[in-house]
Amino acid sequence: MLAIFKREIQSFFTSPIGYLIIGLFLTLTGLFLWVFSGSFNILEYGFADLSHFFNLTPWVFLFLIPAITMRSFSEEKKLGTLELLYIKPIGLTNIVLGKFLGTFTLSVIALIPTLLYVYTISELGVVAGNLDSGIVIGSYFGVLFLVAAYTAIGIFTSTLSENQIIAFILGVALCFMFYYGFESMSTLFEGSTASFIKKLGIKTHFDGVSQGIVDTRSIVYFASITLFFVFLTTVQLKNATR
Repeated sequence: MLAIFKREIQSFFTSPIGYLIIGLFLTLTGLFLWVFSGSFNILEYGFADLSHFFNLTPWVFLFLIPAITMRSFSEEKKLGTLELLYIKPIGLTNIVLGKFLGTFTLSVIALIPTLLYVYTISELGVVAGNLDSGIVIGSYFGVLFLVAAYTAIGIFTSTLSENQIIAFILGVALCFMFYYGFESMSTLFEGSTASFIKKLGIKTHFDGVSQGIVDTRSIVYFASITLFFVFLTTVQLKNATR
């Protein structure tokens, strides 16, 4: 697994891909938060908090993470190198986890420079440093859980086709379905049914964690989604070898 992880990280940073993804993430969030006029602009909002950043990040990653993961197995299948992975003394699960951790790490690296936003917001307040650190820390944990779920979904969709564009579209569609699809479907129902359907989606759990409420149920939910798609990826690869 460690060998696959290292290979993934090296492939990101020995080519423009890693730098492009990190730069694109920081550029998009920076423009929407500080430059473009609109609902995400912090300066127009008038309050020194990072809620807009954490509302924006799931939508940016919804496209960026499938863009990273689309090559994970699609490229291996297209180049015919997938069979070479099978003959290595590494289990399929370790191969999947290695690729998963590689993409997850790249996303975490992209998040690190955003700590500058925390410092900036802290200094912009009426009282410098008067920032609710609990909510900020909880929100970052929420983003990490979200990234893990998106990555697992993207890795899975990359096994469905050797065409990277198809893998990307499927990844975006599935991530959108889990993030906002259940939220939208819940509006068609009322009462406990609507509440149940809403809780099937990522957004409800992400919003809770982002408010500093680290509920055990939300942690179990994110872990279940991540492990479920890692499992599906392994099953899909096993079927491909038959």
